[in-house]
Amino acid sequence: MSVQTTSKPDLENGDDAVPAPPRTDRWVTGISAGALGAFVLGAIIFPETVSSWVDAGLSASARWFGPYWQVLLLVTFLVAIVLAFTPWARARLGGTSTPEFGRFKWVAMVMSTLLAGGGVFWAAAEPVNHLVTTPPHFEGEVSDPVQAGYTALAQSFVHWGFLAWAIIGSLGTIVMMYGVQKGMPLRPRTLLYPIMGAKVARHWIGAAADIVSIIAMVAGTVGPIGFLGLQVSYGLSAFFGVPDVYLTQLLVIAVLVAVACASVISGLGRGIQILSRANIWLAVALMALILVLGSAWYIVRSFVGGLGVYAQNFLGTTLYQGDAAWLSQWTLFFFGWFLGYAPLMAIFIARISRGRTVRDLIVSTTVLPPLVSCLWFTVLGGTGIMFEQRSPGSISGPLEESGLPAAVMAISSQLPLTLLVGGAFLLLTIVFVATTADSMSYSIAQACSPVDEPSTSQRVLWAVIMGLAAAVLISIGDGGINALQSFIVVTAVPAGFLMLPAVWAAPMYVRRLAKEQGIGGTR
Repeated sequence: MSVQTTSKPDLENGDDAVPAPPRTDRWVTGISAGALGAFVLGAIIFPETVSSWVDAGLSASARWFGPYWQVLLLVTFLVAIVLAFTPWARARLGGTSTPEFGRFKWVAMVMSTLLAGGGVFWAAAEPVNHLVTTPPHFEGEVSDPVQAGYTALAQSFVHWGFLAWAIIGSLGTIVMMYGVQKGMPLRPRTLLYPIMGAKVARHWIGAAADIVSIIAMVAGTVGPIGFLGLQVSYGLSAFFGVPDVYLTQLLVIAVLVAVACASVISGLGRGIQILSRANIWLAVALMALILVLGSAWYIVRSFVGGLGVYAQNFLGTTLYQGDAAWLSQWTLFFFGWFLGYAPLMAIFIARISRGRTVRDLIVSTTVLPPLVSCLWFTVLGGTGIMFEQRSPGSISGPLEESGLPAAVMAISSQLPLTLLVGGAFLLLTIVFVATTADSMSYSIAQACSPVDEPSTSQRVLWAVIMGLAAAVLISIGDGGINALQSFIVVTAVPAGFLMLPAVWAAPMYVRRLAKEQGIGGTR
């Protein structure tokens, strides 16, 4: 089985030099692509059977591993925050003292990649869901409509806040960057470096780690691509009378893939930067527009109130073990989703973070983005809550009837300048998901590549494969997309064990780097 290795010796573990690799890792690529193809084919031929298997796998994964995921995400966040306050956190990562990307470009790429995976879809829908049906942790504590809005937002913050960002961008990234400095490949297998040393680069366990990580990332990315086709098609129908049919959905996905491929071809230093900055500025403009057209005071009050409830119930909501059915549909679904993303997100963030200090990395992945995410959820979802409380059913009705795509459109239709706001949402959704497709095609290609940088053709190929998978799955309805996206929770089981070594290894490696760089406080 071919793997990526380098000729540098592993000084930390005392292993012999790792032999130079062949040009391609056909086993990892073939098995990963074959698994996706088998899933898509099965979903077409036996849709109900595949859906039932995925549901059963999701329930079993949440039941058996859910508590472990909750503790892992919480401990990862706490260790990252403590590490950021140590003197060691001044150590620089990536073997260089000069960051490759400017701060705004860097943070924009980090934020756009994860938030795009569902930020537009879920920011409108989830808070309204929690308003209509009070989360079990808060049952009996909601005394009035204002408090109900705060708790609905707080529950959304649990899923999209500090823990989600910590698992995808902090300790795992540190281990990945340290391993690469010591001669390891920029692939998921390097997350096992603290346990297995350099031999994981050529071991079948390393190949298995790459494969499950790729499958998880593909499942988590194809889902948003498919939902994009559904949402934009629904919006074009609602606002402009364009028929909401499969052809429209197919054309939307084709445009998305074309944008992503154009970005890929222009290179990591250009295309994804342009898309990411466009995401941020368009999102900021849209938030400002909603604040002006909606109720700025209501949003500010809801943001502060939601954060307050989130802080007061941080441990309780994170470690909640009550309603098992609710947990598997909400908290454990999202925790599993982000865990599935984590290994390949560590690759992407490691690639763009060379030259950054440890403290800079943690603050810019674990503190700042969660706060911005919570603000985004408040502006969009909080506005939905406001309209829903003023006119019960105005948002929840379309959401229940037509699913995620209807939530954003229902909120837009309640605002003045409906066509402008709705059109801006559609454009933002396309650019967001195109950014995700671009960055994740890079990470997947890198995980399949035994060389330092994946070729452009490999990245384009994976972007096209994910677009084709989404196009095929939505042809049988949104059930196929839902099944694939739920499958990421099953793949989170091995991903959860891949991310575990970083909990103790990241602080150890940061201390070593600080000592090597002559930073005070180390001996």
